[in-house]
Amino acid sequence: MVDAVSPLLDKSVKNQKHSPEAEKVIHVSGVKVFYGSQTGTGKGFAKELAGDVIAQGIQCEVMDMKEYDPEDRLAEECTSKMICVFLVATYTDGQPTESAEWFCKWLEEASTDFRYGKTYLKGMRYAVFGLGNSVYVGHYNTVSKNIDKWLWMLSAARIMTRGEGDCNVVKSRHGSVQADFQAWKTKFLNRLQALAKGEKKACSGKCKSASCKNKKKHKEEAEDSQSHAEKNNSEEELMESSSDAESSAEEEKSHGSVIDMEDLGNVMNRMKKAKVKTKPCSSTVLTYRYKLIGSHSGVKLCRWTKSMLRGRGGCYKHTFYGIESHRCMETTPSLACANKCVFCWRHHTNPVGTEWRWKMDPAEKIIQEAVENHKNMIRQFRGVPGVRPERFEEGLTVKHCALSLVGEPIMYPEINSFLRLLHQQNISSFLVTNAQFPEEIRSLVPVTQLYVSVDASTKDSLKKIDRPLFKDFWQRFLDSLRALGEKQQRTVYRLTLVKAWNVDELKAYADLIALGQPDFIEVKGVTYCGESSASSLTMANVPWHEEVIYFVQQLANLLPDYEIACEHEHSNCLLLAHHKFKVDGEWWTWIDYERFQELIQEYEESGGTKIFSAMDYMAKTPIWAIFGARERGFDPSDTRFQRKNKTKDISGC
Repeated sequence: MVDAVSPLLDKSVKNQKHSPEAEKVIHVSGVKVFYGSQTGTGKGFAKELAGDVIAQGIQCEVMDMKEYDPEDRLAEECTSKMICVFLVATYTDGQPTESAEWFCKWLEEASTDFRYGKTYLKGMRYAVFGLGNSVYVGHYNTVSKNIDKWLWMLSAARIMTRGEGDCNVVKSRHGSVQADFQAWKTKFLNRLQALAKGEKKACSGKCKSASCKNKKKHKEEAEDSQSHAEKNNSEEELMESSSDAESSAEEEKSHGSVIDMEDLGNVMNRMKKAKVKTKPCSSTVLTYRYKLIGSHSGVKLCRWTKSMLRGRGGCYKHTFYGIESHRCMETTPSLACANKCVFCWRHHTNPVGTEWRWKMDPAEKIIQEAVENHKNMIRQFRGVPGVRPERFEEGLTVKHCALSLVGEPIMYPEINSFLRLLHQQNISSFLVTNAQFPEEIRSLVPVTQLYVSVDASTKDSLKKIDRPLFKDFWQRFLDSLRALGEKQQRTVYRLTLVKAWNVDELKAYADLIALGQPDFIEVKGVTYCGESSASSLTMANVPWHEEVIYFVQQLANLLPDYEIACEHEHSNCLLLAHHKFKVDGEWWTWIDYERFQELIQEYEESGGTKIFSAMDYMAKTPIWAIFGARERGFDPSDTRFQRKNKTKDISGC
């Protein structure tokens, strides 16, 4: 929201006298002052700063962070030649104020999300001033430090050292928070004048910013996105002076209930059944926004859940099968895996193994904590700009569970109990397995939809792409496909296309499909997850959507019982469906979830004797989801949203 000082803008612009040279080159087009305030102090400072900026003949506007949607608008600041100033207070327990909560949440997630990239805010110039109270030692000015760090991680350029206002008059550098702000404001206005004149004054080194302090080391650290949690301290050294340091011991206490996913692989690999801690602990927040459950499970809020809450479209499973993405919980009861796939977006920081060798948490505990953690993550979207109130309320009731994430959920010894508990709570189940555990597939109770990842069609290419741990991986792979073919419920092959790796194996893929005869075949272009020493994939390995369509069309020509049914362009994904799901010329790929719950209840009550099939709970596919529709898989009841400079889609799902 533009504040009351905005009417002054036109007047200030009219009074400016532009020389021909000034009109030719504009170094600073204006200033945007963002504030996140609880008691009004930050808002008052923002208005005061705006008035002083306007007095210098420079446009300025004041923005309440609560009314500003960074997902829609922050990237615009990269090319606007504006200077962005953030005046933010730290509230209870080191958290942002209510007005800044969504901005901070989005910025934190974007800073570690490969879909945005490390240079997402390159070109943006900013300054930060924080308001806090040093009495709260462990949380003093945490929010301003975090915003400064997250902007830096996205390649925004700091124009001056972050300022700190201390409400503790005993320790305030200038005697009060007001005096601290006045001192910082003077420096800012001087710096603004210099920038407006086009001056590029060399940094003194005191700010220790990335642009002038040890560039080589900084670049190496910035590129290593997977060690984000470990490098936080080194980033702070590059970014802040020693006086900005704060006690990490207090943070360790405050975050004792979670573990950093980057450390989880090492922790779990050291565990033995006789000597295992109930819950490993770490001092940092989960880098990839996971919530750890017990010692081997996790839950995460999918980006499509957030998207559908805001009416910006659902995932491919919404298009293909009719799930409500904003009501889908993404979780796994096993963070361990038996493969080290080259395209794994976790970059192999999760534990690996061929057998279960960790202390096991009960299924009841995992589901209870998964659902509660999921609801808590949904609750954080209350009042967020763009979130539809009706979808927010719906999102608090989990209706679907995607057992995917990282790891191999079928490795969990109590997976059948886990699935039964889901169904008892009227939650549908979408389970993904990597086709290395054929016996576990055979003994699996009915699920709403069972996936097998088919990442290659020959022994050599599978070894190269999935890098399985089992020596007899190929036989296990084939046996898993045969086991899938024995299932009565909906089954899916998931094919991930890696350009220059596995797109030339059409006939071999067709043979594998004949082996398992799945109901559906999802074909998706590989998602690029950023650079990693564990993977040699680059953007060159990501096929364009048109290339995926061509591959699927060629594959369909070799499969007389299958046809392209649906498309989700945003996820670079298409669906081949068996002809039995085409009734009177119309596709029925969607799921009747209420009917499935009735059928699974009858199955359980009969002791497993009352069998049902995929045809018993199918539903008609809407026209917009059909391949060839102008919507290309985007639900017309939502509003399409595109990020800036979007070329090849790497967003995944």
